[in-house]
Amino acid sequence: MSAPQDDFFTRYIEKVQTQIETLHADAKRCPDERPQQLVAIEELRLAIEELHVAEEELIAQNEQLIAAQQLVEIERQRYQHLFEFAPDGYLVTDLNGTVQEANRAAAVLLNTEQQYLQGKPLVTSVAQAERANFRALLAQIQRTRRVQGWELTIAGRRTEPTTVGITVQTVEAIDGTITGLRWQMRDISDRKKAEATLSQLQAQNLELLEADRLRTQFLATVSHELKTPMTAILGFSQVLMGQFNFNQDPKAIKMAERIFHNGQHLLGLIENMLNFSRLRAYQVDLQLETFDLIALINTTIDELQPLADQKAIALETDLPDAPLMITNDRGRLRQVITNLWSNAIKFTDSGRVMVRVQTLPADRLVLVVQDTGCGISAEDQAYIFQEFWQVHNARSTARGTGLGLAIAHALVKSMQGTITVESEPGRGSRFQVELPQTVTPNRVSFALKP
Repeated sequence: MSAPQDDFFTRYIEKVQTQIETLHADAKRCPDERPQQLVAIEELRLAIEELHVAEEELIAQNEQLIAAQQLVEIERQRYQHLFEFAPDGYLVTDLNGTVQEANRAAAVLLNTEQQYLQGKPLVTSVAQAERANFRALLAQIQRTRRVQGWELTIAGRRTEPTTVGITVQTVEAIDGTITGLRWQMRDISDRKKAEATLSQLQAQNLELLEADRLRTQFLATVSHELKTPMTAILGFSQVLMGQFNFNQDPKAIKMAERIFHNGQHLLGLIENMLNFSRLRAYQVDLQLETFDLIALINTTIDELQPLADQKAIALETDLPDAPLMITNDRGRLRQVITNLWSNAIKFTDSGRVMVRVQTLPADRLVLVVQDTGCGISAEDQAYIFQEFWQVHNARSTARGTGLGLAIAHALVKSMQGTITVESEPGRGSRFQVELPQTVTPNRVSFALKP
């Protein structure tokens, strides 16, 4: 009831009440003439008073109702805004999927203006190949009351198909009767593309892992098969050199020596490939023992001295005077030292190669190999510990398999140490290996540098 109606009703009651009071006063002046009318007027006056009280209560209730209606309208507008501007597409349809309401996001997904969505069957926006499944969903939802996480392809007008994730919930009356359906639609095209890309990358990764496994297996097999005949070639070449008279046939002796030295070089390359395949397969366990590092370095220098003499390179050392007892794998550590020194000699045409050992706090030591060779650029330094990587330097003609430093890096890591390089083109290189003096027997997982 509106306020003007309330005022009219109040004025009308007041007017009637005034007239009754006038009649009541007139009746009192003539009490003997009209007693029955006086009683009736009195009862009517009381009824009017009660009606006036009821009217006041009605006005108060009406004011409360108006306030409640205003709150309801505010809430309705708020939820309407939430519905209209939600980031996901929201629709309300009847049980057949005919659109009754749709928000802006739904209109964008379906590429149709909101005003044209009302009354439109939702199935017409579904890709042709999925319409049968969509109709099956409409039949299913009336039994399950809710469907969540269903993926559907929407084919909007003049747009590329869009994959959406759908949640459908029934709308029910007070008595439980299903009167309609609420739809939530979320564009998941980007997620589906990311999943497809990830799946493709995983498949490619599996192919790369299998190719890497086959490569490692091939290297191990071929290296093992090559090692046996190379050992025989070296043995027979040594026997052959022992049979020659140095004064009678110097040319034949020189040919035999070439066979022997080139065979040794080839055997070293085969050993590198075998070590590489073992490291790839995590088949190298450290055989720990306690030994004198200084003695091991001096022995290794004696073996490498002829290689340095061929290039007139000086091998210099800076070692402690006293023995330095460490616990490590003697053979593997010797392999690391040999790889670093032979590399330094290989890439140094003149000058010297310095070997230095120092003890550090916390039971650690540092081994440095420094040369005056061609040096390594900053770009190449990021890759030199990768397998099959070789520094391309026009000033050096040295070439190899590119496995020496990769193997050294993996072995040092297995010894719980680190290896680093400092270098500058034309000014030599400095490789530093830091190791614990006592390697723990716990097996450490390691791999070649990726």
